[in-house]
Amino acid sequence: MIWLTEKIVFPHYRFATSEGVLALGGDLSEERLIFAYKNGIFPWFSEGEPLVWYCPAERMVLFPKEIKISKSMRKIIKKNEFVITENKAFAQVIYNCKNIDRNDGFGTWITNDMEQAYINLHKKGIAKSIEVWKNNELVGGLYGLEINKIFCGESMFSKVSNTSKFAFIHLAKNKKYKLIDCQIYNKHLASLGAKEIDRELFLGILKNQTET
Repeated sequence: MIWLTEKIVFPHYRFATSEGVLALGGDLSEERLIFAYKNGIFPWFSEGEPLVWYCPAERMVLFPKEIKISKSMRKIIKKNEFVITENKAFAQVIYNCKNIDRNDGFGTWITNDMEQAYINLHKKGIAKSIEVWKNNELVGGLYGLEINKIFCGESMFSKVSNTSKFAFIHLAKNKKYKLIDCQIYNKHLASLGAKEIDRELFLGILKNQTET
């Protein structure tokens, strides 16, 4: 396994393991995180473990035009019981993503250092959030990084049923992004139209959008 040094550089993706692990170590500096995401690499690790950087062979993505909205979800949207905002409560969104009880088996993977790193990126205008409110209470949302016309999704949460879906649909329908990077396979996102594509195809799209 390749360990990173202070120099902001990553090994070629061909060195990734079958699980997608590309490298260990390094830091969560603004420069390293931006460089990583521009090259299709993201951190995913637990508190107390070394930083682990991934670039999986299959990438879960959503092409916004392929968003699937079920009949039941359309009814929920039409009710207008939720209010959507963007970048109004980033710190609250990532806090909830970090602390919400999950049934997906992943548990809490957003460490304290990671939480602060993405808050710092938000202050720089790079990390973005979408919030879902009901009766002035934050009940759902998501956050990620904006790399030109690619939204690199990181995490989402729901305190009320369907609110993370509501946020994701809003993200897909705002016509701002060419692609939403969902990183790894997730049944919840697959039901909304996300699918796995080959790593090289994903990296080609990412490079094209980064250069334009």
